[in-house]
Amino acid sequence: MSKEKYKLHPISAVINFVKVLKDMIIPFIVVIAVNGFGGSEDSGDWSSYIMYGIYTIVLIFLLVSGIIKWKRFRYWFEDEELRIEYGLFVKKKRYIPFERIQSLNYTEGIFHRPFGLVKVKVETAGGGATKEADAELTAITKVAAEQIKYEMLHAKNKLPEELEESLEVQPLVKEEKRPIFKMSGKDLFILASTSGGVGVFFSGLAVFVSQFSNVIPYEAIYEEIVVFIRFGALIVALVVFVVLLIAWIVSVVLTFINYYEFTIVVEDEEIIITRGLLEKKKVTIPLSRIQGIRVVENPLRQLMGYAAVIVDSAGGSLAEKDEKIRLIPLIKKEKITPILEEIFPELQFNPALTKVPRRSRRFFYRLDFIWMIPVAAAVSYFFFPFGLFSLLLFPLSYGLGIWQQKTAGFYMNERQLVIQYRLFSKTRVWMEKKRIQSMTERTTIFQKRADVSSIITTIKSGVTGASTIIPHIDKSDAEMLFDWYEPYRKTNIEKEQPLD
Repeated sequence: MSKEKYKLHPISAVINFVKVLKDMIIPFIVVIAVNGFGGSEDSGDWSSYIMYGIYTIVLIFLLVSGIIKWKRFRYWFEDEELRIEYGLFVKKKRYIPFERIQSLNYTEGIFHRPFGLVKVKVETAGGGATKEADAELTAITKVAAEQIKYEMLHAKNKLPEELEESLEVQPLVKEEKRPIFKMSGKDLFILASTSGGVGVFFSGLAVFVSQFSNVIPYEAIYEEIVVFIRFGALIVALVVFVVLLIAWIVSVVLTFINYYEFTIVVEDEEIIITRGLLEKKKVTIPLSRIQGIRVVENPLRQLMGYAAVIVDSAGGSLAEKDEKIRLIPLIKKEKITPILEEIFPELQFNPALTKVPRRSRRFFYRLDFIWMIPVAAAVSYFFFPFGLFSLLLFPLSYGLGIWQQKTAGFYMNERQLVIQYRLFSKTRVWMEKKRIQSMTERTTIFQKRADVSSIITTIKSGVTGASTIIPHIDKSDAEMLFDWYEPYRKTNIEKEQPLD
């Protein structure tokens, strides 16, 4: 294994500068706005020139710090480890054994593509609660990125020495795999139209506006709004419609940018997801880390015959913001089974579910009725007569409870457990028996009288875990599930016992 030390591409200095500048752009704008954009009109007042001089010095300092970070960053391969040396003022070293590396995720941003570069994020088995990558190489060539992957595979597979030289000659030659799934433009449009992107847009707008709370004249704006409302409900409704339309268009554009050319390839026991227009991302998910598979249908998508496929991954910062990874953001339901069967051939994706008994229906809405009675009474009294509309919560809750009861069910065989339930969205979860960390039976006094129980299963997901409930099933079915699960646990415990 070579001990030659490698540098990042010089564009890393610019990327580091832009990254820090992006984090500071809002504080910069706030400071400039508070101190006045143009300064004083008095030619003898030098305060504005001093402020702009300070801004210039700060920008130069950020650029110089980016250059220093690039100059001090080195990485190399030694003793089956990826070794990194970095630090702006204090030199730091980090050694990552290749055995612990689970995945290498690649990103091609607007600064990478003109030079044929990629950003590499290194994810290890343990990961961290901060959901940050264990190591990040800001900008290296694609050849260098493939070399890291080759060194990792070489260390893990323990290749014989006689094969090492022949493999090192052409470690990058690889047959292009056929994608098992690729999102079409129509699917992207439906994804944007049925997602929560509009809410995200308004949330982002609110966060941005909140940065200027000290300089925004809220009283003047409020007075203008009051005057505007007096023009009539039609104009107000028209403005609201235009705002929502703009938000929807922004949501569609952002979705196209983020999920452009979304493709899935399976290679070397890994799922490789590629997506993005301005910033092309390539995420690898080792099959060994996948603990559960979820097919989720919100009511609107269910009506249109679409669903999303989500996988639970054990440990690490693989999903960057969430341990649940969108394997397929949107797909026609009839196309799901062939794709999942190709990726997970050992699982059964057309199970005949055991449904929740009819006698447990009341448990799906009883608790809602308990808290809604005092709330509806108070609202009806204090806001009479319009408060009486709160009584509509009872039939709506009853209807939702029936819907949830008809949806809930489970299926099991020797290898796997399938759970289906609904809050608002219909969710079906597949999990292998060996992946289930714990199983708990919960029985309340009322459930005992009705001879039903709820089963809670937990699998690894991210750095913690994810629990799924089989609600209010027959007591005999709950005992059968425990009998199915316990022999596996006992067998594992016996294997862990030391020999005499």
